[in-house]
Amino acid sequence: MTAGGGHGAVSHRLVCTGCGRSLADEGTTLRCPTCADASLLRTDYGPQPFRPRSAAAGIFRYGFWLPARHEVPGSSAPHVYRSERIGRALGLSELWISFSGYWPERDCRMESGTFKELEAYSVLARLPQDAGTMVLASAGNTAAAFLSAFRDLPFPSILVIPDSALPTVRTIPTAACARVIALAGATYNQAITYSKRLTDADPEFFDEGGVRNVGRRDGLATVMLAAYEAIQRLPDYYVQAVGSGAGAIAAFEAALRIARTSGQATTLPRLLLCQNSRHAPLRDRWNRHVVDPCARAPLDVYAPELVNTTPPYETHGGIRDILLRSHGDVLTAGQRTADEAAAAFEELEGIDIERPAAIALACLREAVIRRHIPPDACVLLNVTGGGRRRYRAAQPTKASPRHQHPRIDHLRPDSEPKTGALRAPFLR
Repeated sequence: MTAGGGHGAVSHRLVCTGCGRSLADEGTTLRCPTCADASLLRTDYGPQPFRPRSAAAGIFRYGFWLPARHEVPGSSAPHVYRSERIGRALGLSELWISFSGYWPERDCRMESGTFKELEAYSVLARLPQDAGTMVLASAGNTAAAFLSAFRDLPFPSILVIPDSALPTVRTIPTAACARVIALAGATYNQAITYSKRLTDADPEFFDEGGVRNVGRRDGLATVMLAAYEAIQRLPDYYVQAVGSGAGAIAAFEAALRIARTSGQATTLPRLLLCQNSRHAPLRDRWNRHVVDPCARAPLDVYAPELVNTTPPYETHGGIRDILLRSHGDVLTAGQRTADEAAAAFEELEGIDIERPAAIALACLREAVIRRHIPPDACVLLNVTGGGRRRYRAAQPTKASPRHQHPRIDHLRPDSEPKTGALRAPFLR
């Protein structure tokens, strides 16, 4: 591992979006001491300009805006390209796609098949080595991404998921540092609750933080940074499927940094955030509907990754703020149109995409049909996951003495966390 891609550790501070307080970054800092959960922290890199590092690999090409203590090998940056085929099918003259997943012909090798690898490598690069045991909750994709990243930097970790996410994570080879807790019949929000019970029960365990982790958001921000490098400008519209909204907040924060340091008059992209039509907590909040945070999503919801019922909506620096500042909107799509979108993408581009990405493409199509997006607008579509079928077909997963399938504990959501058993020697 090399510090900051060989250029030394990045100098940055954490700034509270609520009160403006400036903090040193300890690597696990998640909250402002004054505002607590009412605000998100944001990284401040000072006057550091946008200057990609040609000698650095993966996301660390953009290490000048990553809160990294060291570079973690093995990451892959998103692949950004202008799509003439899908653009023509949608009636858009300038459609750009940011693809994250496994597409080796495009030099994109996220073996977990999701853009969550962007945040996994950035979070690991931010952590001090003696932090303890990291606990994170996931609907499936984040856990898969971290399991993949642990092959390059093992870190003692417990990943809490609903058992419905097991097909996403159980076949990924990883280091022996990782342990998965699969909660029977649980929702994503129940996984979040259980992970909090673990960190409350033992000082050895610390919360990874989710959307509150600046490492997560700045890693996801490389989608916008890679797009800016490819397009040579910020897009007019940014389209992404969202659950917690971390990726959308990250894209907005990256656009702010670009606008602030470019020295040019720059208009921020309009954010179009996409969710399942049958269960859309962000759409309901944005349209001022009353949302029950305890409400369960339908069991057959199309993309379960998008059903977080407690996103940082009213939080300073959160979803409501970025929608208002970007004149954005929340769109929805159902299973039929999303399936059609996924089939069209594979036919036109030659690669399979995940359900959240299909929701985003279906929402984009509807927005164009309804003339909410001009045909000559510069549009960036974030395809947040794809290529899993390609990876499984081309490179069957094989365990090795160093890389093995994760250990999985099957528990009930209401079971008492047995932290002593979880502090097993293999976690050290």
